[in-house]
Amino acid sequence: MSSVVVVFPKLEDAKSIRNLLVRNGVDVVGICTTGGEALDCMENLRGGIIVCSYRFRDMLYTDLKDQMRPGFEMLLLASQRVLAEKGQDDIMAVCMPLKVHELLDTINMMEAALQRARKKKRRRDPAEKAVVEKAKALLMERNHMTEEEAHRYVQKCSMDSGNTLVETAEMIISMW
Repeated sequence: MSSVVVVFPKLEDAKSIRNLLVRNGVDVVGICTTGGEALDCMENLRGGIIVCSYRFRDMLYTDLKDQMRPGFEMLLLASQRVLAEKGQDDIMAVCMPLKVHELLDTINMMEAALQRARKKKRRRDPAEKAVVEKAKALLMERNHMTEEEAHRYVQKCSMDSGNTLVETAEMIISMW
């Protein structure tokens, strides 16, 4: 699960939200009362979800969003009036007064999206890349495929078998 940071101008409100999330199995790594504290907290994390109100002592939620590092998503908890004025579409929001199931469902949805993004960003190390390239070279040589056709073949076999691209490439190499 991603790290969650709760940011509310009143410490009591931040603690209440944190306690509610923790009781429901969410990993809250920090509570903050200012945007600056939240940015400092994010420095030590690789990514996560910022659960916040629309205004802090030192900035608005839009200012915090503009300064957030990649790998973080924002969940705004605000009144219907504030949400109606919200201009940024890349910020998730839950209307206050809070319904616990809506908050938890939204966090779970955001977590799933963050995990998909992390998987997509995963880089292959040079050894894994070399295995895929070798398999493609074999397909190109023996089956007279273009590089693109070879890559698509390995990709399709990988998807059909449920194996990773590297595992599929290793199987192709082992057959020859």
